[in-house]
Amino acid sequence: MSFGKGLSRKPSQPKGRQLEDAALNEVQALLGDEPRRRDLLIEYLHKIQDTYGCLEARHLKALSAEMRLSQAEVYEVASFYHHFDIVREGEEKPAPLTVRVCDSVACSIKGADTLAAALESGVDPAKVRIQKVPCIGRCAGAPAVQVGKRAIDEANEMSVRAALFEGLSSPVIPDCIRLDQYRADGGYKLLERVRAGELDAAAIADKALEAGLRGLGGAGFPTGTKWKIVNDLPGPKYLTINGDEGEPGTFKDRYHLERDPHRLLEGALIAAHAIAADRIYLYMRDEYPAVLDILAAEIAALRSVGIITTIDIELRRGAGAYICGEESAMIESIEGKRGLPRHRPPFIAQVGLFGRPTLNHNVETLFWIRDIVEKGPEWFASQGRRDHKGFRSFSVSGRVKEPGVKLAPAGITMNELLEEFCGGMEDGHTFKGYLPGGASGGILPASLADEPLDFGTLDKHGCFIGSHAIVVFSDQDDMRDVALNLMRFFKHESCGQCTPCRSGTEKMEHLLADNDWNEAKIADLDAVMRSASICGLGQAAGNPVASVLKFFPEEFEK
Repeated sequence: MSFGKGLSRKPSQPKGRQLEDAALNEVQALLGDEPRRRDLLIEYLHKIQDTYGCLEARHLKALSAEMRLSQAEVYEVASFYHHFDIVREGEEKPAPLTVRVCDSVACSIKGADTLAAALESGVDPAKVRIQKVPCIGRCAGAPAVQVGKRAIDEANEMSVRAALFEGLSSPVIPDCIRLDQYRADGGYKLLERVRAGELDAAAIADKALEAGLRGLGGAGFPTGTKWKIVNDLPGPKYLTINGDEGEPGTFKDRYHLERDPHRLLEGALIAAHAIAADRIYLYMRDEYPAVLDILAAEIAALRSVGIITTIDIELRRGAGAYICGEESAMIESIEGKRGLPRHRPPFIAQVGLFGRPTLNHNVETLFWIRDIVEKGPEWFASQGRRDHKGFRSFSVSGRVKEPGVKLAPAGITMNELLEEFCGGMEDGHTFKGYLPGGASGGILPASLADEPLDFGTLDKHGCFIGSHAIVVFSDQDDMRDVALNLMRFFKHESCGQCTPCRSGTEKMEHLLADNDWNEAKIADLDAVMRSASICGLGQAAGNPVASVLKFFPEEFEK
């Protein structure tokens, strides 16, 4: 049949990207016999990225075919997370080695921008990619850099270039308490008692309540109350552990896991058994490659000796998204989706992971379970000061002589923490202000450094303790620059789901960058973000800006 001069019918072809046999074979070889479950999508994206250095469009197509998902579903998940590099047809692949220079607030005041600029000159962009990234959880070693998977604290141009020259791209695995040593010191005896029926969920929950143990990821909800709520609900149910401490200034979970990982694992197995959970999901941030290696090895060891029995622990790897520190966004990520916070109610205790009742805990919360039961709730409660209960792991960074994780009493003041645990201010610096609770907790002046540091004590100042991340500033720091740095972080990390947060953080960043500190305009924008955002990111993003306006008026006299 003729279709006109010089035209003839061509075989019809389906629209869109076509499946390549070679790409399908490569993806199938990577996945092996692993189940093609939807919730494992992010894990499989990691496998491809780790093997090929990026996510080529042909591999995304092959993965969608192998998992019986639409290309759109696979692409929207891959494009949501910062650590996935999508390469379309005709585009160049990223350099084989990525150097991540942290530019969050603790590293910024220690010269991260200058370091990044120096590194960008003199490297071959075809071989090395320099990226300025949000907090990588090494604030005590600011400025911190990650060369591939190798972390460098107190980095300078020479140390980073030496790492590039030597090809040091694998993580350094710190010495930690491994399974044999942990058991030799009495580890997992408490778990045996729980499994033998000597202690039930109600008994442990009561001990946690008496001890004053609270959610130490930032919310501060009483731990025992959580256990009782979920324990009373029908199964199947799950325990999730939030190890995605992406709040700038926070690194306490990494500290504990690099030293004593089994305290978390035993606490998790006890909690899961007590509430009759079917499975444990441990979500760990991708910025902690050494921790991921330690946890994978020690969970495998628990399986090999029969300590993990009917309730298994599944380790899930984040992909560079601060929003997944919000519990419902983390659950979405575990399910293999974009980390978008859910509307509440229902709360995850009732409708959580895979639609089932879910108990969610922070790493440090579970870390204390064994000590509280073995030593007694009175022991833990008595560690606090000024009628506050328990220990707190303060992540301290900034202008102090001795930064790091400080195991200190709840209710300690900033002045006490500074002098008793941090060696005072750096030489030549005068204490000016501090973040009491990471990026979102607001900023307090040195004149309020005698306030007890604990949940609820700072509310009257418009601040909160959150994850106990303390960043200390001096007279050499411009608090307007600090607020701008934090707002840029929130803008970058907003998931984009709700307009008040997505547009509000962008607008606020523009105002600060233009040095437009109009109080009425900022207050109006802050009120909209605070009242209408879905989750805590947008609700608290304006706290640092409001704090600077309230507590540092001298900044506007310059």
